[in-house]
Amino acid sequence: MTALHSFSLTIENHVAHLVLNQPKAMNTMHPQFWRELDGVLTDLHRSGEARALVISSTGKHFSAGMALETFGGAIQMNDASPEGRAAVFDTLSDMQATFTKLETLRIPVIVAIQGGCIGGAVDMVTACCIRYASAEAFFCIQEINIGMVADVGTLQRLPKLIPLAVVKELAYTGRRLTADKAMHYGLVNAVFESPEATLQAAMECAKEIASKPPVAIWGTKQAIHYARDHTVDASLKQMGWLQAAIWSNRHVGEAVTAMKEKRAGNFPALSDLSSFRDLA
Repeated sequence: MTALHSFSLTIENHVAHLVLNQPKAMNTMHPQFWRELDGVLTDLHRSGEARALVISSTGKHFSAGMALETFGGAIQMNDASPEGRAAVFDTLSDMQATFTKLETLRIPVIVAIQGGCIGGAVDMVTACCIRYASAEAFFCIQEINIGMVADVGTLQRLPKLIPLAVVKELAYTGRRLTADKAMHYGLVNAVFESPEATLQAAMECAKEIASKPPVAIWGTKQAIHYARDHTVDASLKQMGWLQAAIWSNRHVGEAVTAMKEKRAGNFPALSDLSSFRDLA
């Protein structure tokens, strides 16, 4: 297990489990949270060890979102000059890039949500692949309640997930969206009786994903996200190139044989990635 301040991380049987572990602070997102999350996601992306990532939390709430005191100290939102306002853009771009790493990670990301998923936490979970929630969970675009616009991904990703009119209602009013309504609209895949059952379902889903050929899962994630943002015609063309690039007779044969023999398939991991910045 890798010990972090804001999280704990374990990897077992090719499933990575990242846990927000600051329940007394309602798992708010302070500068160290962003640094550690960015580092963990970078490491998971480069390594081929994990084949799925589960994110869960501790305490009453999944996360209360941004730690507002940060903006009066470590991060200055200077609106007194054009230069200061330009710096706000760059600061937000840096924060957005961290949550985008959840979306571009080479492996699927499943999130188990309990209690409040508020403000920046909505930005975070909308960048994940699969969302499970416990019965008492709720979602809130809190930013409008404190006089600002949600700015780290919610307004860009949520309209891809649920009806636009619902997004507008939530974003304009700051109302809570309950777990059952979130499932009705398609934001969450399933609702469970307790946080424990929610996490169990997320882990089971991750284990099932981890049993598939990792490169086929990688290709599937690439194709889904491309199709979301492009026309059907362009996406079909991209699919042809993608399938041609990663097709493996051995993988298909092994998957079919494993099903017939009722055993787990044996598939190679994704290759480790090297960065030019790390090379001598």
